[in-house]
This record gives sequence, C-alpha cells and structure tokens, in this order.
Amino acid sequence: MKICAIVVTYNRKKLLIECLKGILKQTRPVDAIYIIDNASTDGTPELLLKEGYIRELPPANISEPWEHEHELENHVNGEPIKLFYVRMHENTGGAGGFHEGLKRAYEKGYDWFWLMDDDVEPLEHALETQLRYKDISECIHPSKVYLDGSRFLWEGQICEQTGFEVFFGDEFLKNKEWTTVNFGCFEGMLISRNVVAKIPYPDKRLFTIGDDTYYGYLASKHTNNIYINSVCFIKKIDRRLATHSRLSFYLYGRNIVGYVARKIARDKFAYLLVATYKLLRHSMGILIKRKGLIKVYDLWRGYIDGLLERWGREREYFKR
Repeated sequence: MKICAIVVTYNRKKLLIECLKGILKQTRPVDAIYIIDNASTDGTPELLLKEGYIRELPPANISEPWEHEHELENHVNGEPIKLFYVRMHENTGGAGGFHEGLKRAYEKGYDWFWLMDDDVEPLEHALETQLRYKDISECIHPSKVYLDGSRFLWEGQICEQTGFEVFFGDEFLKNKEWTTVNFGCFEGMLISRNVVAKIPYPDKRLFTIGDDTYYGYLASKHTNNIYINSVCFIKKIDRRLATHSRLSFYLYGRNIVGYVARKIARDKFAYLLVATYKLLRHSMGILIKRKGLIKVYDLWRGYIDGLLERWGREREYFKR
C-alpha cells in the first residue's frame, strides 16, 4: 500500500517547512510527497533548497509546470521518501494545486492520497491513526486543533435539499470515535485511489473556497466519508481571526452560493430561498462592519458569475 502526501503552498514558506517536517516524522511513513508551489513570490524554492528538500532551483521564467524529483530520508527509520517539487507557472489557487498534485500522484500509481494545505501540521501519529479507519471509509478526515489548543469545529452535513452546509459544533463526536460527513476538507483528507478513479480531480476552475467541500461531496457518493475524533493536525492559521478580502467575498458568492450549492441542491426553490437569505445576511454584515459597499458588490457579482458559470475573474482581484 503506497501513500503519497500532497501539499499545496503559496507564499507561506515557513509554514510549509513545518508541515513537511511533520510529514517526515510520521510513525507510518509516507512513500512520497508532492509539493505543489503555486508560483510563490516569497522565496519558497530558495528556502526548500537551503533546507535540503530540493537540489536545484526552478528556471526563472516558465510557461508550464516544472517538476523536480529528489529523495529524502524519513525521520523514523531512515527509509527513502520520494519528493516531487512542482513549481507552477502561475498561481492556480488551492483547487488548481490539488488538481495538479492529485493527477500527477494518481498517474504514478499510489494507492492513497493525503491532501493538505501548507498551514496545517500533522502530528507524528496522524497517518497511522487515520489508516486505522480504512476498512470503514475511503475518505477519512482528521480532527484538528488551533495553536492555543482549542478545537477546530467541523462536524456537519450538506443538506441536499438546499445544497448548503449545516455545522453542528462538536456534538456529533461526543463519546464517538468517528462520525459521517458528506463533504470534504483539504486539511488532512486521506482518500483512496479507488474513490479518485470514480470522480474527477478537484475542479480547478473554483480557484479556492468550496473546492474541497464539493470534492468531498462527490467522494461521499462512493464511500462513507468519516470525520474522526482523534486529533491528528495542528491548524496554524486561525480562521476566526481572518480578515476578509474582496476576493474572498467574490469567491464565496461565486463558488459556495452560486455554483456548489446550486449543483448539489435537489429542491431549486429551497436553494433560492436559502441562497437569498445568505447573500442578504452577508451583505448586511459587510455594511454593519463598515467594510464598504464595494465588497457587497463583489459578493453579488460572484453569485451571478457562479450561476452563469463564468470562470477566471478572480485574477482581476490579484492587482487590488
């Protein structure tokens, strides 16, 4: 059983190194690591070279993804681990990065894929713990804690009538080893080759936000997605303290409200009611917190683009 970790990174070089160190300390070592670097501008390849993760820098100007293969020793038994560093020619977002990494790893023939962003760090027992549930599920999600030790609350379900997620705090996992979910998160998702073979790779058109939710939903049609109680990861960036950019409002409107929920919803009238409520609630929140009318515009513009399936406009926000 060959397992490949896939890490997508963008301008978080120090967090990336911490994540990689966590992977190399696993009590059940991985067989390979794919690093997908989304054209970082913070010196990520230079730090990877300095730390010994790669042996050469990518060319200065590339027009397509560039791959470098190297071998590392895992920190448990010294056995070799293949490392594939892929430098993207442009920022394709988390969705594009996981699409690229999963496609390359799948074509290499690995049996399981361990997907994670660069802002999470696996504890030493993480992979071993998740694999205990491989006879129950082929899409296994770990519990996480923030740096202060508080739990990352994630339990919930997508309501298929409306297409939207409903979260329940940590109620499901009280006195339980695991609970069923029907969506996904690329912060430690462990997914089998068997399931990947039945669904598309992550939808790179989404860029980021909602791509993992929808990918997990597709996986749930072929396996019993589970979320385990055991804490396996540290979440380094606290989303509770996040500042919301214009791009984040646009992508929420486009990806979550306009596209993903609409694609899932069985009752289109119920979907429209909930979508309208969510858009109005977010609009009022933006105005009350004095974030400006422009972000309300971004939210609704994204929603219309999601309905019409217009892609690529996120790049207009890169200059802002």
